[in-house]
Amino acid sequence: MADTLFEFPCEFPLKVMGRRSDDFRSIVLGIVQKHAGTIAADKIEERPSKDGTYLSLTCTFQAQSREQLDALYRELTACEKVLVVL
Repeated sequence: MADTLFEFPCEFPLKVMGRRSDDFRSIVLGIVQKHAGTIAADKIEERPSKDGTYLSLTCTFQAQSREQLDALYRELTACEKVLVVL
């Protein structure tokens, strides 16, 4: 039995939320692209919260392995600017 629900490689939508700031987007994209490579602009969705306090970024990329995703999640959750990773 496989230990993952995904078959790799696969399209993977990663949602990252944090407080809206001048550098939130660039920090998150820097971390994601370090692990996933360059992500096309049309694969990045940005959505501010209703009051503009928070920002969510959804980056869809070609995930290669469970290890890749684990490393990406570890680095994102360690970042003080990131509140939630889904």
